[in-house]
Amino acid sequence: MAISEKDRKLEKKLNVASILVSIVVLLLVVLMRRVKIDVGIDFSFLPPFHAFLNSVAAIFLMLAFRAIKRRKIELHQKYIYWAIGFSGLFLLSYVVYHFTTPETAFCKYGTIRYIYFFFLITHVFLAAAIFPFILLTFTRAYTNQFQRHKKMARWVFPLWLYVAVTGPLVYFMLAPCY
Repeated sequence: MAISEKDRKLEKKLNVASILVSIVVLLLVVLMRRVKIDVGIDFSFLPPFHAFLNSVAAIFLMLAFRAIKRRKIELHQKYIYWAIGFSGLFLLSYVVYHFTTPETAFCKYGTIRYIYFFFLITHVFLAAAIFPFILLTFTRAYTNQFQRHKKMARWVFPLWLYVAVTGPLVYFMLAPCY
């Protein structure tokens, strides 16, 4: 199916926006490790909220997957919007937390430490790597390029789901250290 000129122009704009947003987010994530801002508010309540947001995003991703397998396209779209919304809210909250709150070091030793760092490192690396592709996959569907969307979603979905599931896992492993 040929893409309309209108959708082609929209795709180009959304691709540029996706890449720019991804660069800004990556820069913020790098900066938040080095820059701390005292706003006079204790944001220590946010880590369990982050785990909640990631968990809900993971649930909506699984619901979206089930919906598309059952060919319920409109339901799939709604679930994806919810997953993106919860992931976006997580990202905003996460950046606020890490710009205003000192890092928490993992306090356990032994095998659990290796397991924790495996999940943490794979979570962080994949979250950074997959973010622009989530946006680009969404753009493909939004601009009615369903074959291209499907081709990307086949590998973007499991990575996004892994990130959404390992986020809460990392939080629960780190929780005793707060």
